[in-house]
Amino acid sequence: MHIKLAVGAALAASISTVSAQACSQGAAEFLGGNWYCSSVKSIAYMNFESSGSYDEVTGMDGGHCTSQKKQFSGPMAPLDGEVSWHFRGPLHLKKFAYYTLGGNDKRDAKPSFHSRRHGHGHFHRRAEEKRAVGDVVTATINGEVVTWRNDYNGAAPTPAAGSGSGSGVLKNKTPSGGDTRKKTQPVKVGSGEWGRQGYYDAEKGVADGLTFLNHHGGQGSGVFDYQLGNSLSYASEDGQSGSASPVVLKDAVLPDNKEIIIMTDKECKGDSCGTVRPGTVAYHGFDGASKLFLAEFSMPMTGKTGFNMDMPAAWILNAAIPRTLQYGKPECSCWKSGCGEFDVLEILDSGNTRAKSTLHGHLNGGDSHFFERPTEKAIKVAVVFNAAGSSAHIKILDDDVEFSPVMSSDKVADFCKEAPSNSIFNLSG
Repeated sequence: MHIKLAVGAALAASISTVSAQACSQGAAEFLGGNWYCSSVKSIAYMNFESSGSYDEVTGMDGGHCTSQKKQFSGPMAPLDGEVSWHFRGPLHLKKFAYYTLGGNDKRDAKPSFHSRRHGHGHFHRRAEEKRAVGDVVTATINGEVVTWRNDYNGAAPTPAAGSGSGSGVLKNKTPSGGDTRKKTQPVKVGSGEWGRQGYYDAEKGVADGLTFLNHHGGQGSGVFDYQLGNSLSYASEDGQSGSASPVVLKDAVLPDNKEIIIMTDKECKGDSCGTVRPGTVAYHGFDGASKLFLAEFSMPMTGKTGFNMDMPAAWILNAAIPRTLQYGKPECSCWKSGCGEFDVLEILDSGNTRAKSTLHGHLNGGDSHFFERPTEKAIKVAVVFNAAGSSAHIKILDDDVEFSPVMSSDKVADFCKEAPSNSIFNLSG
């Protein structure tokens, strides 16, 4: 079993000795070192709220890193702070959008021939240029938009030794238990409109409010040294090397084991992002306890084998991780101490067509239901960080869903709505 690490070399997770239980829908399968139940269209993580601490990097000097404890608490903590998005090939990213709750949206990005051909357009706009849109209450129950949730009462995942202190490492686990869901109290998703703060359209060559990065420091931007390796850099149009300046990712398949990071277009200045690696390219991540992401992508098969080959993934990190050191010395990153990773769709062994979701960090979660890997046709996916309900939701959307400048709360509530073909994971136990 391979788990993508935010701190460096691959980690082989332990194989649980507990015998397989019945899945909620169909029989369990054990493939490539992992249990799989049935495919689903949505996965919800309930009871996200927690408090604790992780090791925040406070200094990076000559390859030596220092840290101090950082306390966190809240309905989506610690992922209520800035996060970054990561895509690993083989993957074809077609569209991406970032929204916040509260009625702010950016103007539509206008494609130009120059931006489509050379990828230099629409990186100058900053978050302070947002224009206000009045909140619109779309209440349906007691003045709030709500959706029902089910709590899963089966077996929790088996964490590896040390995960209780925030190591973020999960053992392989048996499938979820039987169909033991029950309906509980409604979960609020917040009222008001969700405004689009960042947008990317590969076909039109447009990127507004976003910056594309990768790990090629020393190639035109960023830095390289033998103590810490490559820092972040601006990504080239094909995502396979560094760039001297920000450019728009072109409409093409990102190759096997190549990674693209997406953050906002707001640069880190002074100590606005906390500690960052000296000389790195540093941008603010996507902030807020309530945030919505939409992405359209495919994960084509390549038939390659070996380390990270034919193993695409889409995941979210605490943005402090890539700004310090995503791959390398564990003490130069907050990942090991539990600052947060949220795997959205991840292929765990070469050529598999089952994509899992897992939460790593102070809270660990995830069961054995999976999403079908979109090998031939792109899918649209919503990821909702729902502070009002202290929950996180991943949903495969209908093809006709538009990444519009404004999303109503009714629409976002629909992304969080229970469906017959979904999985509910209760983080409280």
